[in-house]
Amino acid sequence: MERNKTLREQQEFGGRGANVRKRGMTSGFVVYLLRHAQTMIYALGQLSIRPFSTLMTVAVIGIALAMPAGLHVLLKNVQTVLTGWDSAAQISLFLHKNTKEKSAMNLAERLRQRPGIASVDYISAEQAMEEFRKLSGFGDALKALDENPLPPVLVIHPAVTQQNPVQLQTLVEELRKNVDVDLAQLDMQWVKRLYGLMDIGRRGVWVLAGMLALAVLLVVGNTIRLAIQNRRDEIVITKLIGGTDAFIRRPFLYTGFWYGILGGIIGFILVELALWVLAGPVNNLAGLYNSNFRLGGADLITAGSLLFGGLLLGLSGSWLAVGKHLRAIEPT
Repeated sequence: MERNKTLREQQEFGGRGANVRKRGMTSGFVVYLLRHAQTMIYALGQLSIRPFSTLMTVAVIGIALAMPAGLHVLLKNVQTVLTGWDSAAQISLFLHKNTKEKSAMNLAERLRQRPGIASVDYISAEQAMEEFRKLSGFGDALKALDENPLPPVLVIHPAVTQQNPVQLQTLVEELRKNVDVDLAQLDMQWVKRLYGLMDIGRRGVWVLAGMLALAVLLVVGNTIRLAIQNRRDEIVITKLIGGTDAFIRRPFLYTGFWYGILGGIIGFILVELALWVLAGPVNNLAGLYNSNFRLGGADLITAGSLLFGGLLLGLSGSWLAVGKHLRAIEPT
């Protein structure tokens, strides 16, 4: 009996000890979070003490973030215009001269059923000659011809999903195998130039983003360096009473955090403001071409990238600056 009682007491004591340890771990984690929250609010308060210098730094970061983001949004709008332009690429199928109109119409109908083709226009030999007579200015000379030398033509408009140069070339090769087709022609050079310019634009955005990201790192790093120098005596005293480098580093890291977040917000506002200024002229130009195109703004991915990019650059710049300059400050 006494032995069983002793075992029960040990189990109860062990259970109470486990609960105490669990509560201790929970309370320690809560204290850890509270300290970080206090430091975060303290860093924001330090920035609010110097509103003008803070605004200048945040504005520089915001402009640096807004430039590549704005170009990215404009490039997406240009891409929307180009992919939505059905006549961006046309394939002309010149049929054999002896092809009957009924055979040409049947071929056009079969091609319209293909998923990669948006529409097919049939131009008869007579229509082609009449158009050539009007545009060329050789109307009287053409009357001397014994027969019409122009063949019937099928003008094919590929679907939007088939506007890629590789897909277009594959489509042309397939159409060329038709027995009624004498020549299949596609202005691939124009399409390749178009996509080449788009690729240059995309790479230009990444190059500009990289250069401006380096500029943001330097701006944040220099700002944190000045803050460390201004609080040198405070840092020395903190180290003398036993403060660790991690404890001293924390408020400076949160300062970089706030610089990055506020810079991302300013960058997003600048992008939206620039698009708002451009929206009116762009809408007027689209109206002249009977288009319903409207300039699109920054989406959630772009906004999130601005905030996350600003946060990452702010933390990275402050971490590099603190890691370099904090080691140079030691009590003497």
